[in-house]
Amino acid sequence: MSHALARIFAILALPLLAACAGAPTSKEPPVVPGYEGIQDGEFFIEPVPEKYLYEGNRRVEVAYTGDEAPGTIVVDTYARKLYLVGEGGTATRYPIAVGREGLSFRGTGVIGRKAEWPSWTPTANMVRTRPDLYAAYAGGLPGGLTNPLGARALYLYRGGRDTMFRIHGTSDSASIGYATSAGCIRLFNQDIIDLYTKVPNGARVKVRTEGESLALEGPQMSDAYGRLVPETPENIAQKEKDMAAIAKQEAKDKAAAEKADKKRLAACARRGIEPADCPRPAPADAVVVAGTSDTTRF
Repeated sequence: MSHALARIFAILALPLLAACAGAPTSKEPPVVPGYEGIQDGEFFIEPVPEKYLYEGNRRVEVAYTGDEAPGTIVVDTYARKLYLVGEGGTATRYPIAVGREGLSFRGTGVIGRKAEWPSWTPTANMVRTRPDLYAAYAGGLPGGLTNPLGARALYLYRGGRDTMFRIHGTSDSASIGYATSAGCIRLFNQDIIDLYTKVPNGARVKVRTEGESLALEGPQMSDAYGRLVPETPENIAQKEKDMAAIAKQEAKDKAAAEKADKKRLAACARRGIEPADCPRPAPADAVVVAGTSDTTRF
């Protein structure tokens, strides 16, 4: 065999040798401590992806300057944080998502009921106004991974009556830290389980007013990705920088799409296919930016 033929044979054999060696193993995504996967009874709660646990959007022990007694749950719907007040001027801070119903309550109440993997029934108003979304669940939805109340729920009572205000979990990790169109106060499932184990029935709950939030948390703003951050000169400048980068990437993506479309139409033209009949490529899976869509989440 000549040297040239031997070289050609070696090149052709490379894919076969690679196949014999086996497929490369995929690297497991990093798991953030405290947000690992959990087997909870019959349900397995998936770990929270690291990308949703950015700074300020994970459970953490912090110094606390409010005047509430230890054991009190403090909900700040404006800063999208929930605090469990501890001893010695400390608290556990949890990130939350705030729905429309979560904005309807102010003042204080108590945890009148706790439930593991609670069932959920839409209100009569929800069924009436959006039958396309809620009519199918008018009879109730059993607890489980697809239930909007998640792994645990805490029910706020006032004067012995249910206020319809809920603090609960969710499997929709992408929503935490954002405002949502419906629902009350939701936490990562890992966080609501942690909170659930620490607070008894009868625990006091306080929901801050906007003035109280401003006094204790300071003004907040949405960054370029819709996340709530302190309104500081640094964050304002970063938002402008990020918005410019997003616009640049969108322009780049648009130019690439237009180029690909021209190639598609040119290929059809060479085959005598009219533009209207020219097949389009199968769409890629849609990517939903957290907090900007899907109004059916709770």
